Amino acid sequence: MQSSQGLLTLLVLIPALGSALTYGIGRRLPALSGFIATLAVVAAFGCTVSLWRGIGVGAESVTVSLGSWLSFGSFSLPLELYFDRLSAVMCLVITGIGSLIHLYATGYMAHDPSRPRFFAYLNLFVAAMLILVLGKSLPVVFIGWEGVGLCSYLLIGFWYSNRDYASAGRKAFVMNRIGDVGFLVAMAILLQYCGTLDVVNLNTPQMLAKLPADMGLIAGLMLFFAATGKSAQLPLFTWLPDAMAGPTPVSALIHAATMVTAGIYLMGRMHGVLEFDPAVPATIMWVALATAALAATVALVQNDIKKVLAYSTVSQLGFMFVAVGAGCYGVALFHVVTHAFFKACLFLSAGSVIHGCHHEQDMQRMGGLAAKMPLTCVSYGVATLAIAGIAPFAGYFSKHAIFESIHEISNPYLTAQLPLIGFIATSVAVCTALYMGRSFILTFLGSYRGSEHPHEAPLVMTAPVFVLAALSVVGGLLLHHSLPTYVTGPLPPTALHEAAPGILGYLIGSVPGIVGIGLAVWLYLIAPSLTKTIRKFAWPFEKLFSGKYFIDELYDRAIIAPVAAISRIVSRTINQTVVEGSGGAIGVVTSAVGELTCRVTTGQVATYVLIMFGAIAVLLRLFV
Repeated sequence: MQSSQGLLTLLVLIPALGSALTYGIGRRLPALSGFIATLAVVAAFGCTVSLWRGIGVGAESVTVSLGSWLSFGSFSLPLELYFDRLSAVMCLVITGIGSLIHLYATGYMAHDPSRPRFFAYLNLFVAAMLILVLGKSLPVVFIGWEGVGLCSYLLIGFWYSNRDYASAGRKAFVMNRIGDVGFLVAMAILLQYCGTLDVVNLNTPQMLAKLPADMGLIAGLMLFFAATGKSAQLPLFTWLPDAMAGPTPVSALIHAATMVTAGIYLMGRMHGVLEFDPAVPATIMWVALATAALAATVALVQNDIKKVLAYSTVSQLGFMFVAVGAGCYGVALFHVVTHAFFKACLFLSAGSVIHGCHHEQDMQRMGGLAAKMPLTCVSYGVATLAIAGIAPFAGYFSKHAIFESIHEISNPYLTAQLPLIGFIATSVAVCTALYMGRSFILTFLGSYRGSEHPHEAPLVMTAPVFVLAALSVVGGLLLHHSLPTYVTGPLPPTALHEAAPGILGYLIGSVPGIVGIGLAVWLYLIAPSLTKTIRKFAWPFEKLFSGKYFIDELYDRAIIAPVAAISRIVSRTINQTVVEGSGGAIGVVTSAVGELTCRVTTGQVATYVLIMFGAIAVLLRLFV
């Protein structure tokens, strides 16, 4: 037990210390920065594996106390880390996928002059995410929650000399802070009525019984609102597509192994509060479906390869929240894991394409790269089939489990709408396969449309991608029996239903993916002229999708512009009344003091003696 506690402490300390060493040593020896950072995350992965193997089949866990944080009256808040099966799965994804992304980044950022700073931020990102999933109380979770928000700001705006990139970093930071209000409100309610913020005790019936009905509803909704910020759901999703401003390894880390999965983790960890009132899961379900559909349709018309993947992440996160809304948290976590496999593979493959095409990201200026970058083509193609939900690739099993979870819904607010929920989810699955098939065809098939001379990425970049491609093939097959039920204990049990056996069952379950891929082949490979006809008659939809539903413009006009106008008025008023007014008053007082000083400064000794005796008389009157 003592060794497990030491490993748990090291799990957080190693990447945090690696961040400091990476920057300190890297400033003098830049070539070592990537090596040190990668080694730190690999060591953290080793600690995670050792801790995971030490957890028994029951609801066993490891807790380590790092001291007392706050203490007043009968309330105390210890600084504790907590490792159970839920956090084990999250830590394996964070450190395992994070190690591959760090290794890839050593090649991708090899010639960047600021790579010590980059790898220091990357290590700090991993450390913050580990604190988030290991915190035993909500305030400790909140430390990691804020830490990943800070690191996302630093990494998205890493190339800060570009004004647009710096603006994207600020946007991510501000929108996440808006979501954090929900987290703080929920903590205040739970502390007020339950008297504890321990994440394990809060889910017990005894604690939940202390919550008034209205306060329980508000606490659940506020926790979900916090999750919409981190995990990019309506209304706080618009920062994630803009996060593509950062280097591609950052995009992979944010989308696959850290940050955006934080909201799903919080929902699972706080499942008791979410299920306090059935209105909360119902709200989660409809927001998730709306987000998934919105992002999928926007992805259909994107030409930037990273933007396609970014909106894809928003849509897939919607699928995860669908499982949360259905009460199947193990299934949501299962899709978190498979999504980490194929989304990291897609982003790193896209990074290889951008690297090989000399920083070109427009798919309309690509094409024919299968012959020039065959290894990247294979990995991107495998991950495309996985995210499309085609058997036997990883995404098929987790998506099938999500569709099955819809049929398990017993929420009174949702049972009447199950056919509509199923229809929307299926439509989104078809759109997913369609836009991913389109991205593969425009990038790798046909003839090359660019002006550069593309080339395959070096081995240090292709090797991690191939590991992820292999996981995208077999990961779902290996985990679909065990993972959703493995977390039973920390999470409510999940009822799993196997797909129909045999090849026919796989084909039936793969129909949405097959239809979407088939449409992509037909529209962009067999009959590309048909797309022009469709665009001609469906131009209102194309304008709506390409404009991203004009949500950013709505926020600009409804929120940002009025706030900016009010700020200008307040600033002008303060400047005129306080700054300029006080400046005039100071001038008058200074002038009066100067005039008085001139009158008493006569140069005559008798006058000075008279003033001195007068002052002495006043002092004697006051103090004697």
